[in-house]
Amino acid sequence: MKEKKPTFDEIVDRFKELTKQGFIKTHRAGDNGIGKTLEDELGIPENNIQGPDGEATEVKGARKNSSSNLSLFTKNPLPRGINSKLRQAYGHPDATYAPKLSLHCTVTTTKPNPEGFILIGKTDRIELAFTKKQTKVPNLDTPYWKQSTLEKAIKRKYADSLFYAKAKTRGSGTDEEFHFIEAYHLQGLSFKNFSKNLDQGILVAEPRMGFNGPKTKKPGSPHDHGTAFRINPSLLDKIFAKSIRVV
Repeated sequence: MKEKKPTFDEIVDRFKELTKQGFIKTHRAGDNGIGKTLEDELGIPENNIQGPDGEATEVKGARKNSSSNLSLFTKNPLPRGINSKLRQAYGHPDATYAPKLSLHCTVTTTKPNPEGFILIGKTDRIELAFTKKQTKVPNLDTPYWKQSTLEKAIKRKYADSLFYAKAKTRGSGTDEEFHFIEAYHLQGLSFKNFSKNLDQGILVAEPRMGFNGPKTKKPGSPHDHGTAFRINPSLLDKIFAKSIRVV
């Protein structure tokens, strides 16, 4: 039986109790540690579904004063399998498994990135266009996202709202600790607003293709974390119509 997802009010009540605990040790080392810890403490089971974490509310956490981008959702471009070809064509020697190639980069609509990628909005799609030629993969297709696909992804994740929490931090790695101190309720993310802010470079796309680490079941095997659409947390007010501090 699937565990019942918490309602927004239950998430708020649980978060208020969480703030009273002070610093708690991360449940996972690395950048994703804060999200994993927050979801665990709020009683949200780990999942890879396209819908919200709660009953009708997506949950995100960030380190206070961090400049790191926040992932809104993940959606790989079409045609199917194109990310693997992008890695082969434009990747860089992986820090751990060189000469194998990995590809982690940020792509915007405002100017080409170091790989020569740029996002271009079309009538019914968004394309990841190339401004640099490559010779490793012949006849490489132009990756793209259908407007209808992105619209569905937004509605699935944010049909109701986002619960966005901030935490003070200390330590690092497996010893990092979080003290969750404040939270916000954001509503009104439409595809129109998403598209407008993507055009302005406020939203970015980040392909994330690498390899499983040495301590995993299949070390060195390719791992596509998905292409994430991300935003600096300080700019969330620009894409959501309404933001209220709830804790």
